[in-house]
Amino acid sequence: MLVIEDNKAIASVIEHIGKSLGFQVTTAHSFSEVKKLLVSHQEFFVATVDYGLPDAPEGEVIPYVLDHGIPSVVMTGRMNDKIHQTLLNLPIIDYITKESSQAYHYLLRVLHGQLVNHKTSVLVVDDSLSVRSYVCSLLKRRNFTVFEAANGVKALQLLKENAEIKLLITDQEMPEMTGIELVQAIRKRFTDRDLIIIGYSGIDKVYQSARFIKSGADDYLKKPFCPEEFYCRIFKNIEQLHYIEEIKMAANVDYLTSLSNRRYFIDQFDELFAEILDSHDNYILALFHVDDFMTINDDFGHSAGDQVLIEFSRLLSCHFNGQLLARFGGAEFGCLLSGEDFSKNEQCLLAFKESVSKHSFAFEEREIKCSICIGGTIISEQSSVHQCLEQSDEALQQAQAKGQNQMVLNGFVELSE
Repeated sequence: MLVIEDNKAIASVIEHIGKSLGFQVTTAHSFSEVKKLLVSHQEFFVATVDYGLPDAPEGEVIPYVLDHGIPSVVMTGRMNDKIHQTLLNLPIIDYITKESSQAYHYLLRVLHGQLVNHKTSVLVVDDSLSVRSYVCSLLKRRNFTVFEAANGVKALQLLKENAEIKLLITDQEMPEMTGIELVQAIRKRFTDRDLIIIGYSGIDKVYQSARFIKSGADDYLKKPFCPEEFYCRIFKNIEQLHYIEEIKMAANVDYLTSLSNRRYFIDQFDELFAEILDSHDNYILALFHVDDFMTINDDFGHSAGDQVLIEFSRLLSCHFNGQLLARFGGAEFGCLLSGEDFSKNEQCLLAFKESVSKHSFAFEEREIKCSICIGGTIISEQSSVHQCLEQSDEALQQAQAKGQNQMVLNGFVELSE
């Protein structure tokens, strides 16, 4: 990260922000220093550029840095209509006025966005190549992963093929399918919790925004739009999406182990159930319980018990990579195991049981040894997920009744007798 700032106190603050985000920071205090620096060192991920330097008082350094291919955030201590228009005409990431401490909180958000925005995929839909390219360039400037489509039909196909798309921006006036018709088609498949939609149009009709939003869009822009307004609306909606994802995460993920929780596991199992019954693969619903977990808590403390559960979840995730896993509660975990045949699944479970018994769980320079019991049922002719859970639970109880480090796998017929 390159920091260009003549005020050393402000430069120090920006350096601290950059380092807090993991950047290696290089600082220049004048335009002449920047010129010398960029002769030999041009590989910068991002730059913050002071608008008024002693030897570049009218922002002369900004196009110079941009010409070197460095995405830039402009910091300015003064603002007027001329400066504002100059900045809007430059392909910068953003500009920030150095008015208060809030400016540096905003800078932190902008720089963090440059690091993580690539994780958010955006689809731009517009039949005009020039407009579509312009909107895509604004998004790429902020490091978003961008898809584009010339019409609604192609957009629907891209959504089907790319589940990672979380934001769609669409024009209204398009052949084959209007923007509003596209929104209506999308909302039949995607809720507003899964996909943000922003519409725009050049038609000067007061009802156009209401039509978009009533059809299922989340926001609306009137063409031609200012890049500032565009970014504000994009980030407002993305933040909303992130809040929703955090709520979903809290509802679906176990707070301690970061595995799925029991409710989410059952919901996913229920969605797959019919497909599993029709499959030629072998499926086992396996439950795991850490033996004498209460004793671990009593002898080593609850923090040690938590550490055992966290480490056990890591072992579980590593051994059963790609399988549906969950912490059911306490020291009980679940796995929906799939494989070519029963014997391979059985050997996989046995190998895991033995690896846990040989594993040393470390806590505060002490080693904790433990074992697990496993109970499972082969999924074949059950009528419901609930019945599978009952059978696996019964098998786990049978394993625990035999002692520690035991496994019982029962088929549907055996448990029905």
